[in-house]
Amino acid sequence: MADLPNREIAAALDELGDLYELDGAISHRVLAYRNGAKAVREATQSVGALAREGRATELPGIGATLQEKIVALVVDGEIPARAKLKAKYPEGLLEITRLPGVGPKRVRLMFTELGIDSLASLKAAAEGQQLRGVKGLGPKFEESVLASLEAGLGEAPAPRVLLSQALREGEAIVAGLRAHPTANRVELAGSARRLADTVKDLDVIATADDPAALTAALAGLPEIESAGTAGENAAKGRTHTGLSIDLRVVEPDQFGNLLQHFTGSARHNIRLRENAVKKGLHVSEYGILDDATGETLRCATEEEVYAKLGLPYVPPELREDRGELDPGFAVPPLVREEDLLGDLHCHTVASDGRNTIEEMAQAAIERGYQYLAITDHSATHGFGNHVDPDTLRRQIERVRTINAQLDGFELLIGTETNILPDGSPDYDDELLAELDWCIASVHTAFQTPRAEMTKRMIAAVEHPWIDAIGHPSGRKLGRRPGYDVDLDAVIEAAARTGTMLEINGAPDRRDLDDIHARAAAEAGVKILLDSDAHGTDRLGNVRWAVATARRAWLGPEHIANTRPWPEFAALRRRARG
Repeated sequence: MADLPNREIAAALDELGDLYELDGAISHRVLAYRNGAKAVREATQSVGALAREGRATELPGIGATLQEKIVALVVDGEIPARAKLKAKYPEGLLEITRLPGVGPKRVRLMFTELGIDSLASLKAAAEGQQLRGVKGLGPKFEESVLASLEAGLGEAPAPRVLLSQALREGEAIVAGLRAHPTANRVELAGSARRLADTVKDLDVIATADDPAALTAALAGLPEIESAGTAGENAAKGRTHTGLSIDLRVVEPDQFGNLLQHFTGSARHNIRLRENAVKKGLHVSEYGILDDATGETLRCATEEEVYAKLGLPYVPPELREDRGELDPGFAVPPLVREEDLLGDLHCHTVASDGRNTIEEMAQAAIERGYQYLAITDHSATHGFGNHVDPDTLRRQIERVRTINAQLDGFELLIGTETNILPDGSPDYDDELLAELDWCIASVHTAFQTPRAEMTKRMIAAVEHPWIDAIGHPSGRKLGRRPGYDVDLDAVIEAAARTGTMLEINGAPDRRDLDDIHARAAAEAGVKILLDSDAHGTDRLGNVRWAVATARRAWLGPEHIANTRPWPEFAALRRRARG
């Protein structure tokens, strides 16, 4: 029987964190479940399988206690502590915590003082002006609750969405708000600004001559399904796809404080605050309180925030508490999309692509590339869209003919060969030797046990005609975890053999992930940033590979295809014998 998907395990840990906070547990305990849920959600393999083996503690943020609770969930279908707390509190309380600006502490207060235990009873109490009589709530809170309920913001939250979707909506909303005559500065914050794999909601920070007018304008944007004010200078909304929006309009001299705070991540901000306290400073969204003077320093830019704390400016992609706040940190030169000179993974109509060889080549030239590899699926891809050996031989001749007609551009004939269960490619060596390039990926037998899958991948890495490994973990964000494989062992083999590893730019892959990509680069492995384009309009998917590379602290020197063709050609496994 298959283990629970990581997203279901993460959701259970998140809910347990909410219940503990509702129960008045200490903040560190609640944060442990929040961090644990994040680690599970971002894991590249089955956390249920890891937990069964007693190895979930290998994930950052997962200790022995969370390991035990994950095992209980996977084996018995429930976490005893969660069941106990759910029996203690009415189910409707958790629904109330999903309202913007409410949270478990206020829910507990309303439950204790007024007996509010559902969205319906909350609405009745707010309409009856009962909330304003409770110490710690007040009329403004009451108004914001009514606005949120009227806007329909109390339903269960939508699942996390891919960064590509979140940015498509977020950038449109930011552009719409910037076009408003009262707007001055408008920026996206949160996990979308950090270019995380997936996004739960969108945070937008702005300054305006007329804050009320700008918050009111949110509801009129075409991307917004519903919106309402949420206190002074703030608005909450929901897009037509279900993505929640939180807009805050602040004073210009406080813009940097809010942007830094709401960009996060939570772990980065916690470490930032801990370090600041040692210097007699207290960091919050409102400013930096200096114990020595009693003054609160307000910052118009994020650069000022970091400077006042004696730190270099940390790019948003690096704010994950992975060493960016350690003493001696220097901002690495991060790779940019314009640094790339070629793409080594794309498909044509010969397999499951939508464009011809010529069309893909022309699109690559228009992007300013110096080279492109045609890598159609191989003989055992398994989906009826493969290229058999005879077809590949004809394609070799076709690509060679087209390449001879191109001036200043190298069109490579390659393949995305399937890695068979024994680790061998599904073309013979004689045929692979005729190619310019071979990227190998797993497309079949996904459920191979860990030891066998690791052996399979290492065998492919060691094969003399395989130049690179494509989407090495095999994950599909929101759909399936990666294969059960020891990626550290695969990275070690790639470093030993000089085989490249890919960060695949398909927005639901971004594979390798940032953690393993950084580990691979530190081990000396050359990284590829590829689009895996199945059409000319998908060559731009490399944007998401670049995003992952930046989160992995990678610069142009770590990326093989930032090099001109003669230099890249020499890096290929086949070129080095």
